[in-house]
Amino acid sequence: MENKQDNKNQLQIQLRPEVADGKYSNLARIGHGPNEFLMDFIFAAPGMPQAPVVSRISMSPENAKQLRFALQDNISKYEKVFGEIKPRNAKNPNNN
Repeated sequence: MENKQDNKNQLQIQLRPEVADGKYSNLARIGHGPNEFLMDFIFAAPGMPQAPVVSRISMSPENAKQLRFALQDNISKYEKVFGEIKPRNAKNPNNN
């Protein structure tokens, strides 16, 4: 009986076909006000003078912090499988 009730209260997430393919972003800008965080996801193509915002997400400070924890958890899991993610602009002491 309890499982049926749990399934009833479970959030059903819907992925519409027009958003299912996602958007590629290689740059993000984040700003905040007292009540929200605003994240612009941008595609910056090499050699192009302009970079369009491909998606803008606004969320509450609490949800932004939950996103931070979820990203930290997923990055940790990723690095356990694939190795450390190293920033491209990090200076490698062995490669001058």
